[in-house]
Amino acid sequence: MSPMTAPQAIRFYHQGRITEVEGLAPTRSVLDWLREDARCTGTKEGCNEGDCGACTVMLAELAEPGDPQAVQGLKLQTVNACIQLLPSLHGKALFTVEDMKTSCRPKDAGQPCSALHPVQQAMVDCHGSQCGFCTPGFVVSLWSVYERQQAQQGAAPTRQQLADALSGNLCRCTGYRPILDAGQQMLDLPARQLDAAPVVTALQSLRSDADWSYAYRPISGQPQHFHAPASIDSLAQLRAALPDARLIGGTTDVALWINKQFRPLGDLIAVGRVAELRRIQERDGMLCIGAGASLEAAWAALAQRFPALTEVWLRFASPPVRHAGTMGGNVANGSPIGDAPPVLMALDAEIELRLGERLRRMPLTDFYVDYMKNQLEPGEWVQGLRVPLAVQARQVRAYKISKRFDCDISALCAGFSLQLDARGQVETVRLAFGGMAATVRRAAKAEAALLGQAWTAQAVQRAQAALAEDFQPMSDMRASAAYRLKVAQNLLQRLWLETRADAPLAADATSVWAAMPHLVSSAQAPEAAATGA
Repeated sequence: MSPMTAPQAIRFYHQGRITEVEGLAPTRSVLDWLREDARCTGTKEGCNEGDCGACTVMLAELAEPGDPQAVQGLKLQTVNACIQLLPSLHGKALFTVEDMKTSCRPKDAGQPCSALHPVQQAMVDCHGSQCGFCTPGFVVSLWSVYERQQAQQGAAPTRQQLADALSGNLCRCTGYRPILDAGQQMLDLPARQLDAAPVVTALQSLRSDADWSYAYRPISGQPQHFHAPASIDSLAQLRAALPDARLIGGTTDVALWINKQFRPLGDLIAVGRVAELRRIQERDGMLCIGAGASLEAAWAALAQRFPALTEVWLRFASPPVRHAGTMGGNVANGSPIGDAPPVLMALDAEIELRLGERLRRMPLTDFYVDYMKNQLEPGEWVQGLRVPLAVQARQVRAYKISKRFDCDISALCAGFSLQLDARGQVETVRLAFGGMAATVRRAAKAEAALLGQAWTAQAVQRAQAALAEDFQPMSDMRASAAYRLKVAQNLLQRLWLETRADAPLAADATSVWAAMPHLVSSAQAPEAAATGA
């Protein structure tokens, strides 16, 4: 791909037709376009950083053959419109709360009327809205659940599955009980499915395997380009030709630089159309995760092989963020409070780095060198992550500590893996922490205190003491240094309690819902199963 690829308009399906957009900055958000240009004001702006869910919309792409989550040939996913850049819509379909409106036969001739969608009707019937500001986001999130349910005709989602699907939607008026009631009641109303046929036809006409670019030429200032290569080789060539361009995935972090910091980003190179980077496959004894694979897909693949990672998966941000963001981006970002790196370090993951035709690999533990600094050379980029499947022989745990249970930034995140020999001594141990230092890293001294020792309470106590030598955490708005250190030590204790040879704790023994059943009724208590809903 040449940097001189002829720019084209942004083309996507919206409100029953293919829409073309030109003349707008590539950093314009989908939310701003909807409200200010398309005049679709049902989608609301709340936090403008992908946290509250008021701006939730649904995107559709053509589903891959055999996709078990397909809805009438479409892959439907919720995203936050406030942190999606307008060019990311190219080749897709965009649905908002306005698209749920359908006409009905009027009772009296000449008198128009409209029928509410079952999701909307259930929200009305269950009194799921008060001020109504958050309601469109809740309704769109429930709509995505509704469409999958209608297409797959499986068991109705449980209350906990609905809560997981709504974990990116915040309500401060009504509370969640009546909204969850609506999520259950919507399936009892007369069914109404999305008319997918015209959407599929439109998306087929938009489909292209060619590289694509979009250009914006302001009245004053430098032109800005948005490049979307369609192959990994095109991406490598383009990156080499434009080493100063900003490489982006789902923009779940970069968009905040625009919305909150008003930073100019210059030319952009998006990886979302590179199919090779979205692949997740087992190869040569490794689980290979392309850097462009969504967080949802990557976490699902990890949790399938390491079931103990399920809770961290469901608590990592929210479905709209996980649908858009990438695990490669989360790792490359290098935040000391990122949730994926400590888990991947505990799994002995490698990172793949690409520069032109050169590909090099290194342990993820060696990738971070200082606060927001890593081993990337100029022009180099993350191509993928590799997790040894042999790690499945270990006992793996991951724990996330945050002020809010769902959709919150961690005060502390820990990834642990442990393997004992036939004598019950620690043969292999990995203790990785986020939120404890300027980078995510392993607790080398705590690991040394355990290696070769019998897996006993006394050994754990020595490792807990060693943590104070491994880390000198900072105090900030999320937690004090003393709290972080104490919690890290307590998590080692929890690891031992769950994996000790004598009477290890069952999963429900560490569940707050199981410990305090009096706080919720049996109808409200979350089931323990993972969902992916």
